[in-house]
Amino acid sequence: MSYVIKLKRSRSLADRTLGCLTIGGQSFATLELPWRDNAPEISCIPAGRYKCSREIHGKYGRILRLRNVAGRSGILVHAGNYPRDTRGCILLGEGHSDIDGDGLPEVVNSRSAMARMCELLWGEGPIIMEVEDVQG
Repeated sequence: MSYVIKLKRSRSLADRTLGCLTIGGQSFATLELPWRDNAPEISCIPAGRYKCSREIHGKYGRILRLRNVAGRSGILVHAGNYPRDTRGCILLGEGHSDIDGDGLPEVVNSRSAMARMCELLWGEGPIIMEVEDVQG
């Protein structure tokens, strides 16, 4: 079986980009860094189509690694809540909410969202992620 997962970015703020990742009928909240010309460790990745691999990471446990990101390496989908938890990776959660009281949304319940995503994808077959920037 092959999997196509879709990440639609919906809102870009000064220090974060918010979106929604869908796998079949399941959806997850995402948080990434803002667009800074694809600069390593300070920017989200460009919109596009990426191959993903399933991996066990020493710090994060089960993750997805995006494979063919031009000019970048080490792009993961992993647990985390705040922009400070990512250096260019995609953080996954069950929703967006202001959990630290700064007036800005973060992702919530990240570990449980990662566990749910991995249960959906932890089988055989290729995974493709389609990343789309949504205007508005």
